[in-house]
Amino acid sequence: MTTPDPAEAYVRLAHAIDAHEEGFIDGYGGPADWTDRTAVAPTELREHARRLLDDVQAVQPPERRAFLDVQVRAMLVTIDRLCGDTRTYRDEVRGLFDVEPVGLTQDELDAALDTLEAALPGTGPLPARMEEMRSRVVVPRERILELAQTILAELRERTRTRLGLPDGEDFSIGLVTDRPWSGYNWPLGNLRSRIDINTDLPVLLTNLPDLLAHEGYPGHHTEHASKEARLVRELGWREHSLQLLNTPECAVSEGIAMNALRAVMDADEELDWLTGDLAAQASLDPDDVRAYAHAARVMDRLRAVNASAALMLHEQQRPEAEVLTFLETYNLLTPERARQSLRFISNPTFRAYTFTYAAGRELVGDFLAAGGSGAFGRLLREPLTPARLRAEAAHAG
Repeated sequence: MTTPDPAEAYVRLAHAIDAHEEGFIDGYGGPADWTDRTAVAPTELREHARRLLDDVQAVQPPERRAFLDVQVRAMLVTIDRLCGDTRTYRDEVRGLFDVEPVGLTQDELDAALDTLEAALPGTGPLPARMEEMRSRVVVPRERILELAQTILAELRERTRTRLGLPDGEDFSIGLVTDRPWSGYNWPLGNLRSRIDINTDLPVLLTNLPDLLAHEGYPGHHTEHASKEARLVRELGWREHSLQLLNTPECAVSEGIAMNALRAVMDADEELDWLTGDLAAQASLDPDDVRAYAHAARVMDRLRAVNASAALMLHEQQRPEAEVLTFLETYNLLTPERARQSLRFISNPTFRAYTFTYAAGRELVGDFLAAGGSGAFGRLLREPLTPARLRAEAAHAG
C-alpha cells in the first residue's frame, strides 16, 4: 500500500477541521481536490490526526518533519475540544502555539503607568489625555488608502533590496468595517494576498507604518509569498500552501510581523518619515505626530496588556465589565476602544491567539538578536518552529 503524501493528508485534515470551525484555515493556495469539507465526526478526525502524526515521524528532512509534527499536535488540541475534552486555558495556549502564556505583573503595569503619567501632557485621567493626543493624528478615512500605498511602496522597495522578494508577488488592499482586528492579511496563494484595514475606530498615522509592515512588507505577505516560492514551488512541500490559525506557525508568523518594521527601518528613520513626508501628505501637524509617537513608544511596554486581559477573562473567569475596566486603565483606552479589544480576545477563534503577539515578538526577537544579519531572511524562507527558534537563541547565548 502506498503511503499517502503527508502534505495531502495534512491539508485534507485541516479542511475537515474547518468544516466544524470555519476560519481555522486562514489561507490556501494548493490543489482544489484536497479541499473536501464533508462533515466528519470529531472522534473520527482524531483518529485521522493520530495516524497522520505517526506517519509524519518518517518524513525527511528533519526540519520538514519538525514543522508537520508540531502543527499536527496543535490540530489535535482543537480536535480534542471538538470532541468535548476540556483543558485549562493556559494548557490550551501552550498546546496550540508552543509558547508560554504570560501577562504583565501588577508591578510592571503600575511602573508603566507612572512613566506615562510623566510623559503625557496635561492633567486628569490618563486614558482621556491619551485619547486627546490620538485625536490629533487621525487620518481622514478618504486619505487612508492613499497613505497606505505610499507607505507600502517604500516598505516594498526596502524589503526587495534588503531581504529579497519572489518574482510575481503582489497584493490588494481595502478598507473594511465590523471586524475584531485593526488589520489583516489574507493569503490567497499564487504569491498574492489581500490586506484589509479596519476603520471601525479612527486610523492613526503613527500606527500605519507598523501596521503595513506587519501585514505587508516584510511581514505576513512577504513571509507567505517567500515560503510559497521556496518551500512549495522549489521543494514541493505543499503543506506550506496552507496557513492555519491556532497552530504554532502563528506564533512564528506574528513574531515575524511584530518585528517586521525594524527589519527594514530603524526608529529614527520611522520618526523622520512620520513627521516629514507622511505628516505632510496626511495634512497633520508634525509636532502633534512627534508628541504622539513619543507617547506610543512609552506605551510599548504595555503591549502584553491584552494577554493579561485574556487570562483574566478565560482563566480567572472575571466579569467582562472588570476586564473592560482593566483594558481602559492599562491600555489607556476609551470605552469604545476597550470594547474592540475585548471583542478580539472574546472571539472563539482568537481567544487564545492574542498570546502570539507578545510571546511571538519575544520569541522572534531573541532569535534575531542571536542570529545575525541573515536571521530575518531565514524566518521568511524556512519552516522554523517555536522550539527551533528557542533552541538556536539559547545555543547562541
